[in-house]
Amino acid sequence: MKLFLDTADVAVIKDLLPTGMVDGVTTNPSLIAKSGRNIAEVIAEICALVEGPISAEAVATDFETMVKEGDKLAAIAPNVVVKLPLTWDGLRATRAFADKGIKTNVTLCFSAAQAMLAAKAGATFISPFVGRLEDVGADGVGLLEEIRTLYDIHDFDTEILAASLRNPDHVTAAALAGADAATLPTDVFKALVKHPLTDKGLDAFLADWGKTGQSIL
Repeated sequence: MKLFLDTADVAVIKDLLPTGMVDGVTTNPSLIAKSGRNIAEVIAEICALVEGPISAEAVATDFETMVKEGDKLAAIAPNVVVKLPLTWDGLRATRAFADKGIKTNVTLCFSAAQAMLAAKAGATFISPFVGRLEDVGADGVGLLEEIRTLYDIHDFDTEILAASLRNPDHVTAAALAGADAATLPTDVFKALVKHPLTDKGLDAFLADWGKTGQSIL
């Protein structure tokens, strides 16, 4: 499963890139606003750092303006993926971009029926929101499983990009549910490596090594 960073903070991306684990980046209007920077400048800088797909979101709600915004975002760099909302206008724009060979990420997906429409519209990625579903008592991971089954039965090419993941357990569950990719906030990304028994074991090894008085170098 590919791992994307859900951030518009260039410093964070630079910090995590050397791990070799960052396969792409997703942004949204809220993250751009938090950065306090111009969207075109931020996206261009991120695209220059990360070779994988970089989602940049159109903010218009009508088809014509979505297409204009998406064309402008896509022109920033070859690896830009235009992010669009799961509305009729958003799906119509998705088809328009698919016909032009521009990749899209259809966001705010909360049902398998919506995911089917996005796939039929030619979306490159579908972003089901796991955590937000669980916030209202629904089964977010179950939705990923439903979409995986639906896409496999009907041989859709759209990739499942699990979003709104709040903790490492969500990430594991998304991988087991068959998501093609997951987008993670920085704190969740960093938490994936952590386990108390790993820390405890390392402390024990270091203590024992210290008793030997040896040095490898």
